[in-house]
Amino acid sequence: MYEKFSDDYDRFVNWEDRLAFEMPFIEKHIHFLQNILHRRLDILDTACGTGMHAIALAKVGHRVSAADLFPEMIEKSQQNARNAGVQVHFESAGLGEMAKTFGDNQFDLLLCLGNSLPHLTEEHALKASLEDFSSVLRSGGMVFIQNRNFDSVMQRQERWMEPQTHLSEESEWIFQRFYDFLPNGLIRFNIATLQRTNDSDWQSVVNSTLLRPQLSTELEYQLLQAGFREIHTYGSMQGESFSPDSSGNLIITATKP
Repeated sequence: MYEKFSDDYDRFVNWEDRLAFEMPFIEKHIHFLQNILHRRLDILDTACGTGMHAIALAKVGHRVSAADLFPEMIEKSQQNARNAGVQVHFESAGLGEMAKTFGDNQFDLLLCLGNSLPHLTEEHALKASLEDFSSVLRSGGMVFIQNRNFDSVMQRQERWMEPQTHLSEESEWIFQRFYDFLPNGLIRFNIATLQRTNDSDWQSVVNSTLLRPQLSTELEYQLLQAGFREIHTYGSMQGESFSPDSSGNLIITATKP
């Protein structure tokens, strides 16, 4: 899905609003780690998409590396970094491949944002990815995960998400996201993209990928199994308490002893 969607990804996300909403909570955890470790941090952004979180962190002086499975996303990330005038070490690598990709490099904070982890559709792949996260973190390092709250999604069978729009001088886009709940317990995640130029007819395409809904109890258990401790859950990037029934997101942090 994402190699096809890479051209539209930065139209789909309103990055100015999203970063303004999310970055203060991420920076809060960075400052927490800096106060404990007493040094500048090395940060790894996994499943980085077009690199906007990594670039925002580099803009304020952090040492940042980032990875994404899709070379098309890495190309966009590199161009976005050049446009922003910052340096980020980008690599093409999927979840579970951080140790293999970054070798002996070790990190103090590992980010996995944007509901990326549920793209691992097998339990063993989730287990392997969390163990891989641990292997590239230094002692005292933190993993920071942002998922949708699938406790609520699955309980309510919440199929539709709010549409996103983008306008340019000559064109407009509408992005509609929706789920298909499959008999095997997986979810088909669809993005319908409608686009037109000036007053032409709308053109549409649907891109899809599979997700495995990770409930909060499973993710906490798998983090413990991977050796993480000091697990904390939040309901959004504003830091409020997590409610399985009503939170929009599951934000979870955990520390490597």
